[in-house]
Amino acid sequence: MDIDFSDPKYYENRELSWMKFNQRILNEAKDNKLPLLDRFKFLAITASNLDEFFMVRLASLVDMVHAGYKKRDICGMTASEQLDTLRKETHQFIDRQYSCLNRSLKSQLEKNSICILHSYKDMTDEQREYADAYFKDNVFPVLTPMAVDSSRPFPHIANKTLNLAALLTPEKGSRLLKDFDKPGEVQFATVAVPSVLPRLVSLPSSKNKEQDFILLEQIIAGNMDKLFLNYKVICTYPYRIMRNADFELDEEETADLMKEMEKQLKKREWGEVIRLDVEDGIDEKLLDILKKNLKVSDDAVYMINGPLDLTICMKIASLPGYDDLREEPFTPQLNPRVADCHDLFAEIRKKDLFFQHPYDSFDTIVDFIKQASKDPQVLAIKQTLYRVSGNSPIIAALARAAENGKQVTVLVELKARFDEENNIGWAKKLEKAGCHVLYGLVGLKTHSKIALVVRQEEDGIRRYVHLGTGNYNDKTAKIYTDCGILTCSELIGEDATALFNMLSGYSEPAFWNRLLVSPIWLRNGFYRLIDREISHARSGKKAKIVAKMNSLCDKKMIAKLYEASNAGVEIHLIIRGICCLRTGIPKVSENITVESIVGTFLEHSRIFYFYNDGEEEVYMGSADWMPRNLDRRVEVVFPVEDADIREEARHILKVEMADNLKAYFLKPDGSYERKDRRGQKSIGSQMVFCQEAIERTEEAESRKNKENYEGRLFTPAKPPEETE
Repeated sequence: MDIDFSDPKYYENRELSWMKFNQRILNEAKDNKLPLLDRFKFLAITASNLDEFFMVRLASLVDMVHAGYKKRDICGMTASEQLDTLRKETHQFIDRQYSCLNRSLKSQLEKNSICILHSYKDMTDEQREYADAYFKDNVFPVLTPMAVDSSRPFPHIANKTLNLAALLTPEKGSRLLKDFDKPGEVQFATVAVPSVLPRLVSLPSSKNKEQDFILLEQIIAGNMDKLFLNYKVICTYPYRIMRNADFELDEEETADLMKEMEKQLKKREWGEVIRLDVEDGIDEKLLDILKKNLKVSDDAVYMINGPLDLTICMKIASLPGYDDLREEPFTPQLNPRVADCHDLFAEIRKKDLFFQHPYDSFDTIVDFIKQASKDPQVLAIKQTLYRVSGNSPIIAALARAAENGKQVTVLVELKARFDEENNIGWAKKLEKAGCHVLYGLVGLKTHSKIALVVRQEEDGIRRYVHLGTGNYNDKTAKIYTDCGILTCSELIGEDATALFNMLSGYSEPAFWNRLLVSPIWLRNGFYRLIDREISHARSGKKAKIVAKMNSLCDKKMIAKLYEASNAGVEIHLIIRGICCLRTGIPKVSENITVESIVGTFLEHSRIFYFYNDGEEEVYMGSADWMPRNLDRRVEVVFPVEDADIREEARHILKVEMADNLKAYFLKPDGSYERKDRRGQKSIGSQMVFCQEAIERTEEAESRKNKENYEGRLFTPAKPPEETE
């Protein structure tokens, strides 16, 4: 009997799989083998991740429920069923976050002489005097207390802001007392905790060698009476909201994408409230007022046992003077081939260059664009930009290139979620410098990572191309693992030109020499590669696939992997985040293993290996196996043609599959667990790559010093031959 590989019982829900990913990050925060402040960093990451999850994924489900959307997801759940399940899961997850903070991290912090006071009452007299003076001089002038009554409606509460809600009662003797304001009558007021001031406030130490802190909202709460004179403050509690930040653009009806995007970003601040965080034990009357005015249901209220908004943990993780409580930072190493290179183009002509960031420094990629911007032989630069840093040297180099008279074309993706405003700003700056700025194809995000430099040389025009798996962001390149190559391959250069022509005009290439490009050609390209392994397996030959990516949730691609597994193809998947595939199903996924690596760096590279009957092929690129990447984005996946680089890619996959320190393995029941290390040597793939990069640098430096030494040796002159 034929197996229906599309049966929903063979699939995991996407959102629940994401929650398991965030749990793996939370496990890092709970791991007492890690340095203490690094554990705070991981806790902060879980909070930041969860915020975005609410604003986008859970918000999308809320919209579906409102719209009466009945279609079932990949595993057979309706939007309503998913929302109900996720509400329960997120409540439990937040409880686990605060359990980690309260039961483990705070006590460990205090053991290391760092104390974060819980409330104003916990301060010494000296500290309270200091906090009151700090409030008067620095905080009070910034605050805007807002009372709510018949003439003053409930104010707009901005997304993700921290606020204080209070119940007040007027006291006798107030000249502003209205006829309807009777002493003893309870009124509501709110004040926003200003984000322009540090939330973590250092206090005079209560003990020698101890550093005490208090949160800004606690200082404001302790001085609430100074904001509402002639009123008695009955109670004050912090609260925080999350709004629906998801929106859709009708690009076909939009004449100016940038203006429409700016308009939609303003609307985002007015989205429906989908989550209300309040302090556990909040006054019931106060909570009822918040729920009524913010229009939230009981299941959208999250009772928090601790400080609201755990992203504050990132500030704790970054406290100066406590390097002994953090992992020693890794310094990205310069690829030995470019360490003393003054002409990057000449080096690329010798042989393709490969980079694995952050182990290899991203500076070389920045230098590639910088050199191109100044090189008189460079005629044109074309590049895609999805997310860039706040003070991007690449943006500066592109602007300089245009000012130097080069043809500069930059595709800035305005729809990069939560980077929209940044990218609008960069687009305007580049246009002002004289660059030709594109916004991509209607209805499609451009997520590909590619830069093309066109150069006039003695033997004619030559194209240099950078292809990568990650963004052109010099900041995240230090904390995300990504791969990339610099090449002057003629065929890849032709493909790069065709790609930019497709993005800037109406040109649709009839074929591609080497690149696999979505939304039209990529899916079938991967199917072809998987089908080839299936054919080999059915012929009795060895067949193997290793695929590393961020997420796997495309149902058709998973069904194809199930077909391959059923045929006998050995499949190893290294998937950091979402995985809707289930392992260990008889005759469906018996030959598939899934692991997820959660470490110091965010695993972000995409590498795809196919055994191909011994003629191994390796691809890298910007695309995960998700419907949006395969069908609704412009993505580029490129072959690794250089044999040495192909071997390096295989080495990356081999080391990661051997990881037994930071890798979690997906079990048939859908849970993840670490590999049993008993009797085995511990292998952390990220640690291995750091060490290898350092050793390459040291070896190159040693070789260079030896060559310099030998070059300076003096050879004694031989005596003249005896003559008769």
